[in-house]
Amino acid sequence: MKRLLAGAAALATAFVLAACSGGGTAPSGPNAGGGAVAAGAGGGAPTTSSTTAAPTTTTSAKPAPAPSTTKPAPTSTTAKPKPKPKPAAPASDPGVPCAAAAAASGTAACVDISAHKAWILQGGKVVYGPVPMLPGRKGYATPTGTFHVLSKEKVHLSKEFDNAPMPNSVFFYPGDAFHTGSLSVYSHGCIHLSAGASLKFFNTLHVGDVVQVVP
Repeated sequence: MKRLLAGAAALATAFVLAACSGGGTAPSGPNAGGGAVAAGAGGGAPTTSSTTAAPTTTTSAKPAPAPSTTKPAPTSTTAKPKPKPKPAAPASDPGVPCAAAAAASGTAACVDISAHKAWILQGGKVVYGPVPMLPGRKGYATPTGTFHVLSKEKVHLSKEFDNAPMPNSVFFYPGDAFHTGSLSVYSHGCIHLSAGASLKFFNTLHVGDVVQVVP
């Protein structure tokens, strides 16, 4: 009887050991090793699931380009000075045949030999005349062309003609001048004027003024 009890006790002890430690012959099947299996765990070595997050690539924003500091070339707003208008040529008097005398800006004299007339002009306009005159006689013709007053002499004495007086002489050519003389006798190349006309020419004309004599 004691042997029977001892054998039963040994069998019970072996059963308990087999149920707790999984000792003895390993049963086949997915849950080898016996006993309770932790939830989510399979047989054998536990599987460790490691999720590696994809590396985050940080893209650095490019710095905005620096504003240009180059200033545009300044535009010149200074107006160019306008050229001064040239003075208009004075309009010639239609009754005067001397274009050069009429174009003179100052005082000028005009003599028309064929018409026996003389004028004084100022800025192209007649200011005196026409007045009668007599030119040089044959062989002593008064020179024609454009000249300038050379000199003035209140009473000139002609050495060539016995110191003949020539009042109010205004010389425009060597040896030839406006002066007081006969209006019925031709001269030796000078321009004869009346006493009043010669005085006007003497007082108005100055050295350098234009004298034009036309045929």
